[in-house]
Amino acid sequence: MTGSAREFVVEADGGSRGNPGPAGYGAVVLDAATGETLVEAAEYLGVVTNNVAEYRGLLAGLRAAGELDPDATVHVRMDSKLVVEQMSGRWKIKHPDMKPLAAEAARVFPPGRVTYEWIPRADNKHADRLANEAMDAGARGEQWSPSTSTAELDARAADRAAPAGRTAGSRRSEDRATAAADGRTAGSRRSGDRATASPASAGEAADVAAAGGHALPTGEHLPRTTTRTGAGSAVSGGAAAGGASRGGRGEGDGGEAAVSGGGAIAGERVSRAARTGAGSAVSGAAEAPAAADVRAAKAVASPGWGPPDMGAPATFVLLRHGETPLTPQKRFSGSGGSDPSLSPVGREQAERVAESLARRGTIEAIVASPLARTRETAGIVAARLGLAVTVEEGLRETDFGAWEGLTFGEVRDRHPADLDAWLASPDAEPTGGGESFAATATRIAATRDKLVAAYAGRTVLLVSHVTPIKTFLRLALGAPPESLFRMELSAASLSAVAYYADGGASVRLFNETSHLR
Repeated sequence: MTGSAREFVVEADGGSRGNPGPAGYGAVVLDAATGETLVEAAEYLGVVTNNVAEYRGLLAGLRAAGELDPDATVHVRMDSKLVVEQMSGRWKIKHPDMKPLAAEAARVFPPGRVTYEWIPRADNKHADRLANEAMDAGARGEQWSPSTSTAELDARAADRAAPAGRTAGSRRSEDRATAAADGRTAGSRRSGDRATASPASAGEAADVAAAGGHALPTGEHLPRTTTRTGAGSAVSGGAAAGGASRGGRGEGDGGEAAVSGGGAIAGERVSRAARTGAGSAVSGAAEAPAAADVRAAKAVASPGWGPPDMGAPATFVLLRHGETPLTPQKRFSGSGGSDPSLSPVGREQAERVAESLARRGTIEAIVASPLARTRETAGIVAARLGLAVTVEEGLRETDFGAWEGLTFGEVRDRHPADLDAWLASPDAEPTGGGESFAATATRIAATRDKLVAAYAGRTVLLVSHVTPIKTFLRLALGAPPESLFRMELSAASLSAVAYYADGGASVRLFNETSHLR
């Protein structure tokens, strides 16, 4: 990512009156910093399913964003759980009509530059109204025209008419209860996204990106779009609502191994002047980002509810290294492979996390895995904090044996029986004598005990990898081994665990990436 690249939010939707039935999509591209509407796109599709219409809306939004700036980073917000989970790599794509659309969407921007977030339908009014305008136009035998669109004005009016205290970006529970009736014209249908989707095996996101080569169905029209250059933000009441904005943005995972998962955990975005610390609510009063960072970090590092004679905990701030050339390709990259260094993106990520940790001012020591990518990440942070780096062998990544450098799909093709065994049991080793998850857990538990004893009462940055960090968290939570496949861990993300004198542990932070936005 370059300093001049723009950040966009794409909100997209699709609907089918009959499923399959007369269908249309809507998409809007927003400026991530201001919430200004930049492009609207909508199209009547004829008779297709609701899910196909949603994918067509996603594709139109991504293409419109790419035309504005092909080097941009994009955060997609949709109320389709199916599309979000499939494009994030967590659910399989089985339907033959959706596979080529998903593959085409994955090719619009390079891997790692697009992230996905599910939002309630009540927060997707603008795209929803565009989709309904397209379907209404189709019912009249016409195509949607940007010159007659009132979708943005209608969305603003709906936001103003919402109950007091509720803004376009709010996440109140009644959104879910009323979503089925909100913003839809009579006869519009939403198909059972959740009932028809099946969970993906770990690493399925790589298959989505690799499923290319499919052209779009013949006879499809290019989306009709309109570009907004003047005023006309899709955000209403931003100042009165404490700076809340429709456009959230998370950071893509770019998974390191099959256990890294795909997609992003995206938080609510607030105006740059009013962004608070991780996990805090948006308030009416603006707070300087640096002050919020310090306040949040001190809360993470502070003692818990235990008795005062236990003393301060040893707090491990767990930093996953920045991206390497293998990260966006989602290839197995453990301790037995090529030991890649950081990519330019990874070095920038390390610099950003270094600045964030410097503002917080709570790190007292740095310990890193011996691999090149972690030592390089730790070195960048250490130079900014004025600390030395201690190398700890126990923090290295799992050895993936013969799978090193391969994608999940390639492993499945070459070693299907070994892969099935590995997914089913923590005691199974990767092909060629790699390290099992059970062996990794034993190593991490011993390393944890050693470091807790050495750094009692201090806050230490541990720079490590996907599997070790997830294992620290799993052991702290007492979760089963299969939980490794159910955690999202982005490159250059921060997590934190506090360890007390009585042997108790408290997970304080998980996959925090606000410093990368």
